[in-house]
Amino acid sequence: MSDGEKFPHAPNFIKARPDGDLLERDVCERCGFVDYQNPKVVVGSAVLHGNKILMCKRAIEPRKGYWTLPAGYLELYETTEEGARREAMEEACAKIEIDRVLAVFSVPHISQIQVLYRATLVDSNIAAGPESEEIALFEWDEIPWDQIAFPSVVWTLAALKTNWGRNDFAPAQNPPEGKFPFPLTTAPEI
Repeated sequence: MSDGEKFPHAPNFIKARPDGDLLERDVCERCGFVDYQNPKVVVGSAVLHGNKILMCKRAIEPRKGYWTLPAGYLELYETTEEGARREAMEEACAKIEIDRVLAVFSVPHISQIQVLYRATLVDSNIAAGPESEEIALFEWDEIPWDQIAFPSVVWTLAALKTNWGRNDFAPAQNPPEGKFPFPLTTAPEI
């Protein structure tokens, strides 16, 4: 007995180009359902407390033990601002106030779009959440540059530094190839 006979209502995907589409997709031969595979959206924030920046040391893979900003995948039915606030709470038990979009990055080799906000701590009661080994508030010259988890953390911090104290900036985008070699050993040239 074939799968189609055992499970007559189960999808039977084939590769096809749906009407009006330019790309080949997985399409159910039975009902025409198109299984779109789209990038994941990552949301987070560069959180300020005075002249210090909130950072989290990852307790999970990938890059366990390396420093990052509070960020993670957007959940279904959540706005990007809600997601950034939730991630700050999950990773650093931090209540934040979002100021504005700081950066939007495309990371096509892992199919991600990253939306990062500039934010401030509502209060200084923070602690490591379950996804963080520890958290810290760093001044710019204290950031452990040789222990940064991902290139986009460097890009976000560079955008934060470039626009420090400004409210009239466009969100940063991917830097030119090679501008911020990764991993770093010292603070990037801004």
